[in-house]
Amino acid sequence: MARQRAAARDAATFAATFEAVVENVEQVLQGKEEAIRLALVCMVAEGHLLIEDVPGVGKTSLAKSLAASVDADWHRIQFTPDLLPSDVTGVTVYSRSTESFEFRPGGIFANVVLGDEINRASPKTQSALLEAMQERQVTVDVTTYRLPSPFMVIATQNPIEHEGTYPLPESQLDRFLMRIAMGYPARGAEMTMLDTHALGSVIEDLEAVATPEDVEAMIKVARGVHVAPSLKGYIVDVAEATRSHPSLQLGMSPRAALALQRASRALAAARGRDYVVPDDLKALARPVLEHRLTPTPEAQLGGINPADALDDVLASIPVPTGR
Repeated sequence: MARQRAAARDAATFAATFEAVVENVEQVLQGKEEAIRLALVCMVAEGHLLIEDVPGVGKTSLAKSLAASVDADWHRIQFTPDLLPSDVTGVTVYSRSTESFEFRPGGIFANVVLGDEINRASPKTQSALLEAMQERQVTVDVTTYRLPSPFMVIATQNPIEHEGTYPLPESQLDRFLMRIAMGYPARGAEMTMLDTHALGSVIEDLEAVATPEDVEAMIKVARGVHVAPSLKGYIVDVAEATRSHPSLQLGMSPRAALALQRASRALAAARGRDYVVPDDLKALARPVLEHRLTPTPEAQLGGINPADALDDVLASIPVPTGR
């Protein structure tokens, strides 16, 4: 009984902190509550976020305001064709004062890392992120360095202009917990934005409402959220269905199944619960799974995209009712 009361208190504290951060970020991004919530769910689920949308819709502002709201260290890496892997991970240099080699950390060493226009860097530089995103460490000259915690990569890319870009390979896409689009704001939100941002940068005046320690506590709470065996079976059924779907060449990986479970735990905690319900899984299916699915050439010619195939899979598998 005492354990249940403690879990309920943790869930309430989680939900309160979550809402405080969302409201704080909304001071900068008006009309983008869904994107803000998904980004924060991604952080608490120990994942990374890919934002794919046209320029000027607030991709960078979301990353900066989220980092400011939780008082986290953040770095921005502007991905360009001449960016080197050592610019991301760091480099070992010789110090004449100490007569020894010293490691100088790269831009990846921060709580929140904004990888702006990630698809403009060469594949070699993109691959420098693989170890950091999966194992939260980097290896330079056979020495391994741990990254700070919490750690999150928020990458952006423009889906319209493809000249001079390098498409992210499947292995890289699979390491992003979610892919979302910002979209254009509604008319009322855009008018509010014109008033709010008229006098300067709102982000500079944004005060933190949480700390990295609070985020660490939220992560621990999310890890303890209960997922019923029937819901775990549902996740596996969805994964197997994507792997055998006639329109999909590449279905869900085991990492994708784990990602959906982690994200659903974080979303359940954000909604004040210590257990996952089917609606949590359904709400996260598209942002967590769509970018991991590769359609067959025949499906592409027929105009079928991964979202269509995913909708077909979800419609074909019965949702557990608990009865």
